[in-house]
Amino acid sequence: MKPTGKLFTIGLITFWYSSNIGVILLNKYLLSNYGFKYPIFLTMCHMTACSLFSYIAIVWLKVVPMQTVRSRVQFAKIAALSAIFCASVVSGNISLRYLPVSFNQAVGATTPFFTAVFAYLMTFKRESWLTYVTLIPVVTGVIIASGGEPLFNLFGFIMCVGATAARALKTVLQGILLSSEGEKLNSMNLLMYMAPIAVVCLIPAALLMEENVVGITVALAREDLSIVWYLLFNSSLAYFVNLTNFLVTNHTSALTLQVCMYIIISLAVVCSLGYYRILIPEKVLGNAKGAVAVVISILIFRNPVSVTGMLGYCLTVIGVVLYSEAKKRSK
Repeated sequence: MKPTGKLFTIGLITFWYSSNIGVILLNKYLLSNYGFKYPIFLTMCHMTACSLFSYIAIVWLKVVPMQTVRSRVQFAKIAALSAIFCASVVSGNISLRYLPVSFNQAVGATTPFFTAVFAYLMTFKRESWLTYVTLIPVVTGVIIASGGEPLFNLFGFIMCVGATAARALKTVLQGILLSSEGEKLNSMNLLMYMAPIAVVCLIPAALLMEENVVGITVALAREDLSIVWYLLFNSSLAYFVNLTNFLVTNHTSALTLQVCMYIIISLAVVCSLGYYRILIPEKVLGNAKGAVAVVISILIFRNPVSVTGMLGYCLTVIGVVLYSEAKKRSK
């Protein structure tokens, strides 16, 4: 890569990290610290922003070529994925009301476990025995982290596990439902079609399950206008998480990823537990993001963290790294 290309890629990864971590921390602040206890309405705001920005990016700015929905059957498949996507985001936001970000990220790191389970149950796809063995530390780490979490909440934990399982289920179903060449959509086009469907589903859910949420939000805005800016900024970040994820996937090289991951993971672990040398394959940049989110959330929210909990989280991350490496070698 040319120097300018490297700088662009590093800047892109930095923006991806910033938007991912920013939306997680701001969700936590709004739902827990600020007292805006309406996760369904917050998710609806996210999906509204994704609908608007996706349309602008694809139709007006032509960031990616527009792909059309070719049949009612394909639309029904997209609607099903949208419902699962909604369940995932809403459950994740609910969990942030009850759990610290550090523990939330630890549970979220178990996505490969649920992906492997759903892939086997729904497609009978089997991985190598070594791949399944690497899932043991993934699950064990969360069990250890749960036992050592000072702010453990059972309902929040169930919601977080549900959100993680729903993310994995969406990934597997997307591969099954949109597998034919005529139905394949890139992630940006898929988001453009999924987001409006999600908004339609979330509006009645928010009105029925979060009583008078619109009136309360308007009253809050009259007392403190900052809530409006929080919601607008938070919703915009939710879209840029998807946009930067797509761009990173299409622009990164293995070397750049390895350098960035090693620096970020090392920094996160040094801040948390002391210095540990870890070998990082290029496919686990997202887990480095999770580690950074953990460290930053602890520094901002100052939630108590036990050594046992952090060891459990580190074990989970190491398990995911080994899982990614085993998957790569089995191909």
